[in-house]
Amino acid sequence: MKSIIAFAGSNSKKSINKQLVIYASGFLKEVEVSVLDLNDYPLPIYGVDKEAESGIPENAVKFLDKIKKADGIAVSLAEHNGNFTVAFKNIIDWMSRIEQKVWHNKPVLLLSTSPGGRGGASSMSIAKNGFPHMGANVIANFSLPKFYDNFKDGRVVNEEFNKKIKEAVATFQKAV
Repeated sequence: MKSIIAFAGSNSKKSINKQLVIYASGFLKEVEVSVLDLNDYPLPIYGVDKEAESGIPENAVKFLDKIKKADGIAVSLAEHNGNFTVAFKNIIDWMSRIEQKVWHNKPVLLLSTSPGGRGGASSMSIAKNGFPHMGANVIANFSLPKFYDNFKDGRVVNEEFNKKIKEAVATFQKAV
């Protein structure tokens, strides 16, 4: 059976992006989905001096190992001030010190959401442009604007958006 890892690019315990990636993962069929939480992989802030003093933290190695073993990756990107969250950027920075191509040419489903009308468009754009340089095979993407209006009771309630997320997941599934 194929395995998918799903996670939010956020360390918020109430992450709306985690809610979205869990919802999207529910449409995957005949695969094993493991939902990861960045809070389970605490890391010091990356710096060359920190790396020289202490080496690569074990949690960066463990997270990268999860990516290597997966057949596909679903990630929902939170956005802070038009960019990735510090927690997400930090784990990527640490993993890239182990292997530059952190995504290992795996199929990737990119998701994003935010309370605002752009739905995390800035972080989505950064990921779509940058992830392929780090070995991601970005298969599909979906951005949900105005999370609190469009996501209720654990599901996307806007039928147009619900159709689009299902289509993105189906395209991703075919590539896994």
